[in-house]
Amino acid sequence: MDSIECAKRKIRSVISKSSVPEDPVHAENVLEWVLKLKPDADEALQIAALAHDIDRADERRKVCRSDFNDYNAFKVAHANNGAIILKEILHKCHVEQSIIDESCRLVERHEVGGDPCSDLLKDADSISYFEVNMPFYFQREGYEETLKRCIWGYRRLSPNLKMLCRNITYPQHSLVKILKEAIYKASDGDFKKQSI
Repeated sequence: MDSIECAKRKIRSVISKSSVPEDPVHAENVLEWVLKLKPDADEALQIAALAHDIDRADERRKVCRSDFNDYNAFKVAHANNGAIILKEILHKCHVEQSIIDESCRLVERHEVGGDPCSDLLKDADSISYFEVNMPFYFQREGYEETLKRCIWGYRRLSPNLKMLCRNITYPQHSLVKILKEAIYKASDGDFKKQSI
């Protein structure tokens, strides 16, 4: 088995043990979105897509939301810790150093972006939240917390994916309502004037 396949297999194995039930599906869905948005995505970006939330799957070392007053500070700590965990896996699989460096950099930046590749990963992660994670999040956290998370997630989407997000539907009326309310609250004045 080559080093990249070894790394992907180990990442999937770690994520499969996450206490967050949607994490394995979300990891695969983010990779799918990365490949939809950039079909020629390199190995570093593909690895980062799979591993971006690996922090949540390591119960002994994960960053806990309850330890932070500020949601953005929590997200930065989560991303940095995920990069540390990923680096260990990639070293064990003898992945080329340049791929290790770039994959870990992307995981560190996946919540905030800042360059084309990390922006793309942030977009893939964000749209996947709406496509995969939101129903699970709602079951755990309820209406108000899901609404806050949706507003935060919608604001970080690129304009093209905001348009796509506006067309997502759910079988549960409560989720449709949350999404519409989040879009309304997160959007600029021009969109707010339109009927939702």
